Amino acid sequence: MKIIITGGSGQVGQILARSFIASGDEVVVITRSASPGMVGRFVSWDGITEGAWVRELEGADVLINMAGRTVNCRYNATNRRQMLESRVRSTTVLREAIGRLASPPRVWLNASTATIYRHALDRPMDEATGELGGNEPGAPEKWNFSIEVAKQWEAAFFAGDLPGTRRVALRSAMTMSPDPGGVLDVMLGLVRKGLGGTNGSGRQYVSWIHDEDFVAAVRFLIERQDIDGAVNLASPNPLPNAEFMRTLREAWGVPVGLPATEWMLEIGAIFLRTETELILKSRRVIPGRLQGAGFRFLHPEWAEAARDLCARVRQRSTRR
Repeated sequence: MKIIITGGSGQVGQILARSFIASGDEVVVITRSASPGMVGRFVSWDGITEGAWVRELEGADVLINMAGRTVNCRYNATNRRQMLESRVRSTTVLREAIGRLASPPRVWLNASTATIYRHALDRPMDEATGELGGNEPGAPEKWNFSIEVAKQWEAAFFAGDLPGTRRVALRSAMTMSPDPGGVLDVMLGLVRKGLGGTNGSGRQYVSWIHDEDFVAAVRFLIERQDIDGAVNLASPNPLPNAEFMRTLREAWGVPVGLPATEWMLEIGAIFLRTETELILKSRRVIPGRLQGAGFRFLHPEWAEAARDLCARVRQRSTRR
């Protein structure tokens, strides 16, 4: 297959690129910039305007769009604008380009986010019965901003008519992988320093997915021609933050982690140039459509997944 990954120089894009290349597929990574060590054949774009990169889409089998400014930042006015525009504008220019192709990709998978659902402590959120967020009484304004970005992102993706291309929005939870700079790397950094305790109340749910399951789910959705629309990519077993962090400490072999109250997290987020929404919002998302279609997770439980991931992190460190 010829697989196009726009925004494919990021962590998740490279996880996919490595897997497809290992299978013998042709992978074209369309990106603003590439760094040494990244894989794929690189083609430049600005994420806004059409250019020579459009030729790569003609006759391609699969398009996977992962473009978008990182959300791991302070939500000031400039960063908010970039988070929204980088997602909506790149998705829009792809949709418009596909609409003019003689032989468009047969399937387009577009990144989305599990953050689109409301803060959920009471029950799981699947695609059929899950409630989109944005109207919860007392929800922080920054949480509502993230939800609005997700809604506009999906609206841009599903707009218009593309009869030759099946479209799937990937409402992904946090992808856990041993790669440097990823969310697991950040969490393990806290665990190693003795800071990997409960965050806030610890009751908020953490939705996650093992990187091997993320790749397997993407492959599954490429092959299943009967699936379109929004699909949750998350383990079927989200768990409260306190349990999540305790299990991660056990997997790494650290018995104690200092807890952090909400006010401590707010101060820490300023110095780390991030936002506490990434930690304090309860994402209790489950993969209803994947499981209903017969997808089987390799790592459905966090305890086993954490042990596997920690072992791979240590192996990576040993090889250096």
